[in-house]
Amino acid sequence: MADDPTNTVVPQSAPLPDRLLPGMIVGEYVIEEALASGGCGTVYKAKHQVLGRKAAIKVLSRDLADSREMLSRFEREAKAVNKIQHPSIVDVFGFGKIADGRPFYVMEFLDGSSLGELIKRHGRFTPAEALEILDPVCAALQAAHDAGIIHRDLKGGNVMVVTKGEQKTVKLLDFGIAKLLEPPPSEAGLTTAGRRLGTPSAMAPEQFRGDPVSAQTDIYALGVLLYRLLTGQLPFQGTTSEEIERSHLNAPAPPPSRVAPISPAMDAIVLRCLEKQPDRRFPSATAFITALREAAVGQDNRKSTQKVIAMQAVAIYVEARTADGAQDEPDDALLDDVTGILDTAEQALRTAGFLMPLQTGSALMGALLLPDDPDQSRTERLRAVNVAIPLHQDLLQRPTADPRVHVNVCMHADKALMRPSHQGPEIIGGAILSIGAWVPQEGVDGLCATPQVCEGLPEWANAPALGKYVKIS
Repeated sequence: MADDPTNTVVPQSAPLPDRLLPGMIVGEYVIEEALASGGCGTVYKAKHQVLGRKAAIKVLSRDLADSREMLSRFEREAKAVNKIQHPSIVDVFGFGKIADGRPFYVMEFLDGSSLGELIKRHGRFTPAEALEILDPVCAALQAAHDAGIIHRDLKGGNVMVVTKGEQKTVKLLDFGIAKLLEPPPSEAGLTTAGRRLGTPSAMAPEQFRGDPVSAQTDIYALGVLLYRLLTGQLPFQGTTSEEIERSHLNAPAPPPSRVAPISPAMDAIVLRCLEKQPDRRFPSATAFITALREAAVGQDNRKSTQKVIAMQAVAIYVEARTADGAQDEPDDALLDDVTGILDTAEQALRTAGFLMPLQTGSALMGALLLPDDPDQSRTERLRAVNVAIPLHQDLLQRPTADPRVHVNVCMHADKALMRPSHQGPEIIGGAILSIGAWVPQEGVDGLCATPQVCEGLPEWANAPALGKYVKIS
């Protein structure tokens, strides 16, 4: 039994650390690793001791376990999810307490990526792609609202996307701060009057004010999420949480067409969701998704008549990579540095005539379409390199550099799908936008480029290799 992992950890009778260790027993499950931590607790990957079935286990944080309100809310989350019983909401099938008295619940394990991670990796989505993601999310929200439950924290991080072959499964997670519209008498008062709960970047004005919430509170968050899907950005941005709050409370909602080629119908949907007054938003999640479906189908039909041209392009990708955990609760210094990096990069690339097919909260890509003539193509690739070199130096020497932020600058040349528009050419697809295939997944020191960029450029024929990249200095 020496190799039994349950014999290599702290006995169940001993005090447990706040974070559980691999091999610890929770109910009928063995903890394998921590997956994510939030304001209420930590989620772990686990395996059933007998059946071997994988599961995710959420355990309440130790510093909240003495709060009767938080214990009640944690238990209520598990009950709320089971009350809804919807296939697009993560299934909860177990509840209990660990040795130190903290409650846990067991839910299905989803081997996928959060929607927030997908947006960060791939940038903006087309209206049709946004519809594919939000259709099951809205079905889940409508089921929750019909059961008298408001999510109150709808955001990219709480939507999980699992892809197996051509099949895509979307699940709504984390009802940890959900509110029962008509709680039973025994649960009355769990939400203190005037207390604000939620994620500031996606909170409705009434949440900031501490006013009563309703289904329209989740509709507002749907608008924030749709805006982010269509543009790769959040509608209201700022260097401090107070600035973001003021924007949600007072600033007119920006139409997504300001930063992406979006139809007037799609603009109208986002702007209606982001109305300051709840009664001016869509009356239900079903009404929202119906409008989105009509707008997305109409836009796709119009685009199908436009000519799409395949061309080569050279891209410069700039990413502000933050240290593990720093992005979970960013402070003003971190936000200032990331914002400054992206602003500097965008200004340099736009000034040099680059198109901007991808922009997210932590990265952006500029691209130049390349001529068919080999000599002219080589000249444009060299011009792109000569834009990237001083940009990389400026970013390294920025006066507001935060030690928790590392800047990656990488270049690649590949095929792009271009569509003409009244605003000029637009890159809508192609291998150049598949950044997961060529962007470094780790922090890289120095400006780097793929061999496709440097082909035929003798200046870097003998440049030092960085794995599959070439280091340019």
